[in-house]
Amino acid sequence: MAFVLRDTGIDMAMDLRQLRQLVTIAELGSYRRAAEALHIAQPALSVSIQKLEHLVGVQLLERGARGVTLTAAGQALIADARRALYHADQARQAARRVALGEWGTLRLGFVGSATYMLLPRLLPAFRARCPEVALELREDSTVGLLAMLRGNEIDAALVRGPVSDDAALSCWAIERDDLILAVPAGHALAQGAAVPLASARGESFVVYSPVKVPGLYGVTQALCRSAGFTPRIGQEAIQVQTLVSLVASGMGVALVPGVARAYSNPHVVFVPLTDPQARGALALSLVTHREGANAAVTRLRDCMAPVQAVA
Repeated sequence: MAFVLRDTGIDMAMDLRQLRQLVTIAELGSYRRAAEALHIAQPALSVSIQKLEHLVGVQLLERGARGVTLTAAGQALIADARRALYHADQARQAARRVALGEWGTLRLGFVGSATYMLLPRLLPAFRARCPEVALELREDSTVGLLAMLRGNEIDAALVRGPVSDDAALSCWAIERDDLILAVPAGHALAQGAAVPLASARGESFVVYSPVKVPGLYGVTQALCRSAGFTPRIGQEAIQVQTLVSLVASGMGVALVPGVARAYSNPHVVFVPLTDPQARGALALSLVTHREGANAAVTRLRDCMAPVQAVA
């Protein structure tokens, strides 16, 4: 690395190694002691300082009865030399800390249902582990988050439902959840006991948008097919909260993640399903770039136990 000194319009590129040698000699007052501290031969140190003086065009050090001292020109240079060494060291440390995920910014996207349980548990743990990593949070649908990830607008995303194969992305299942049935309070199925999904065969369903949330749409359609029917679709929505609100408004019933129980609504009852396919049907996954991922993502993943690589 070079230190550039501008003096009367002339650029002089100095090696940081030479500046460190100059500072060491000035502090120790001896070529011999400086050579020992720098682990180089004294003749090589003398040659290096001579090259520096030739580059600057003036004498920087002089030998005397009391050892080696700085000339007036050396005194003028030494303060800037120390600052250059300090900033170079700071730059090295900053680069190292970013590479280790200890410093910088992590842009994290998430779906709305991640706010029920995962984010309140995850974010305090991550901030305690990496207090100097700034978090930038973005909420969107799974499709929107994956598009942001591919466009390098975010570093990682917490998404629900299956993630299509993409050689550029890595995916880890953070937690699995059951699909349950949300019905209006007072509905015939709102008795609290688990029911087979087939018992909702004749109902109007509020479903996830096949365009915005294709993964969850596909999972819920497959579950209905396994129960022996194709759901009659009344409304579409993107976020779990919206599905629950539409159920509360009497627009139909909906298949939602079990964590939706955290979205308290006196007009909705969440009914467990007896269908084996409903158990663990949904995954909340962390998705990031396969190559060149932000190192802070690894720190984030360490806060999510257990994790399972799925892609």
